[in-house]
Amino acid sequence: MTEQRRVAVWRDGAAVAVPADQPVVTAFDQGLARGDGVFESVAVVDGGTPRLDAHLARLVRSAGLLDIPHPGDAAWRALIDAVLADWPAADEGVCRLFLTRGPGEGHEPTALALLAPVPADTLGQRTEGISVVSLGLGVPADFRASAPWLLGGAKTLSYAVNMAAQRHAHAVGADDVVFTSLEGRLLEGPTSSVVWAAGGTLHTPPLDTGILAGTTQARLFAQAEADGWPTAVTPGTVEDLHAADAVWLLSGVRGAAAVHTLDGVRRDDGGLSARVRELLAR
Repeated sequence: MTEQRRVAVWRDGAAVAVPADQPVVTAFDQGLARGDGVFESVAVVDGGTPRLDAHLARLVRSAGLLDIPHPGDAAWRALIDAVLADWPAADEGVCRLFLTRGPGEGHEPTALALLAPVPADTLGQRTEGISVVSLGLGVPADFRASAPWLLGGAKTLSYAVNMAAQRHAHAVGADDVVFTSLEGRLLEGPTSSVVWAAGGTLHTPPLDTGILAGTTQARLFAQAEADGWPTAVTPGTVEDLHAADAVWLLSGVRGAAAVHTLDGVRRDDGGLSARVRELLAR
């Protein structure tokens, strides 16, 4: 049986596979000390990473927003190859790519890849759906677009608020969260994009609210348009989700999780989730 957790680190211009329990960063790494870094979570399917290009492009954008030197796509591909060696094709995995500022000025950034199986509860949410609560993020919808220091649109390691939001959701009996702005506009989930179907159209919130550009949402919308299902970028509200024909949270590893309960109110997906999953499988 293959090792189910794997790590590779970029050292001296090469990808080096290391035991999963071996330290790979110094305690002075800025990613550890300050959350000063970026990451991507890449789905591993059939022993490969079929959606890698979109994640690498977003990783470059995130690194640029934080002004962290990027090692180049070839480095990430080498790191992925190192952890995927002999990975069973039948096992779905998640490969997380981390880029931090390293120990700081005068030192190289830290780049590493971590590979693990997709958790069973994540797999279950694809078919069983999820319960969601709406929580305020505490910022106006249009503020982050003019405040680059808030790193809107970057997938950073500073996920403490996101994880606290999910813990709060679990504490009140829900699975996940939809963030809203001070005015009540829809933003995103802690680890996902929000999509809803209404009026024969698929909708998602605008990126100028400072949310992360979702790779899975973009792929779904491209496939939907090609299939004759109109799409729109819409500044929606929680009320729009309650009135929608269906609501999903989308992410690269989980895929499209249908929201079956929103703020304690049961709802269905209008039979549309099967079509969404089929489009994402293309």
